Amino acid sequence: MIINVISEGEVLSMSAVDYRRALHRIPELDNQLPETVQLVQRILAPLPCRVFSPITGSVCAWFDAGKSDAVAFRAELDALPVTEATDLPYASVHPGRMHACGHDAHTAMVLTLAEYAAEHLAELPRNVLFLFQPSEETTGGAGKLCESGVLERYRVRRIFGLHLWPGLEAGTIASRPGPLMARSNEVTVTVEGRSVHMSRADEGLDALTAGISYLQRAYDMMEQLPPDQPRVLRFGKMVSGTVRNAISGRTVLEGSLRTYREDTFRFCRQQLKDIGRSVAAETGCSLDVHLSEGYPAVWNHEELYQKIAAQLGDNAPTLMEKPVLAAEDFSFYQQYVPGLFFFLGTGDTPQLHAPDFTFDDEAVLPTGVEFLKKLLMLP
Repeated sequence: MIINVISEGEVLSMSAVDYRRALHRIPELDNQLPETVQLVQRILAPLPCRVFSPITGSVCAWFDAGKSDAVAFRAELDALPVTEATDLPYASVHPGRMHACGHDAHTAMVLTLAEYAAEHLAELPRNVLFLFQPSEETTGGAGKLCESGVLERYRVRRIFGLHLWPGLEAGTIASRPGPLMARSNEVTVTVEGRSVHMSRADEGLDALTAGISYLQRAYDMMEQLPPDQPRVLRFGKMVSGTVRNAISGRTVLEGSLRTYREDTFRFCRQQLKDIGRSVAAETGCSLDVHLSEGYPAVWNHEELYQKIAAQLGDNAPTLMEKPVLAAEDFSFYQQYVPGLFFFLGTGDTPQLHAPDFTFDDEAVLPTGVEFLKKLLMLP
């Protein structure tokens, strides 16, 4: 059942804060977003734009200002499988689901920007495509939206995105040219040995020992990389064996590799596979090392960044000294067109993905909207 969180008559009188709180109440997952999509479509409906959906769970809005090319702005619609613990009056009405990563805020700001674009259509330096995508938290909805051809079809020449960021001073916009967020690849190592009773241990092939050896060597390899190549490899889960008095016949390690440079990723991938072959040869166990395709690194187009920073002058984003090791599927758009991603500080708040994540939306969101307006109107 669709929850009527905003009536038809209320839409035109609402702010980014109102939109965010309405969206926050109805979190949905992956690309199954019927209530969220309906709400976004209802807000866009009165505006002079073409609203369409290239992939499941998406909403796009096209504003034709009669120009030869376009700028795009992206927001995410999906939430997380998290049980909310904020006690907010507009907390999630869906048990076990929560907008704990700020996607409700991103969508609210971009919706407000769309309203601004409608009011200033004749003044826009470019046509505008607003992309509200699904599945950022799961399967990379950005990549699927790019594959639909929507960027080429609407002649998008630059794209912008904005993400809430705890720990950064509230209302501060920050970014950097080049690497901003890491490439993310899930690493799964499956070790197959031979289980026997402990009394006949010499007849078995110890998958637990082989798994531990693999983990230690993988960590040692990462430590030997040059310090100018930011990276992290950690295994957060290890499952092995069946009972205490039998040699483990199977071990599974699950972890994540984060890198920025493509050559660093290729080197680590090769080393991880080579370590698997070495451990297999030494232990007699078989080791399968699998790395997921993952998300590319968020890499801000250097020339566009410098141009935008110069045009914004005193309003340019605060320059970050180094990238962060979190990952984001905005990177897929940057594979197709020059793109810039920015952080919007929420101050001293709980971390993203935490069940108690919230922030002062009345203080933070207007700053984000004003920054997006400036990007929209740049020549």
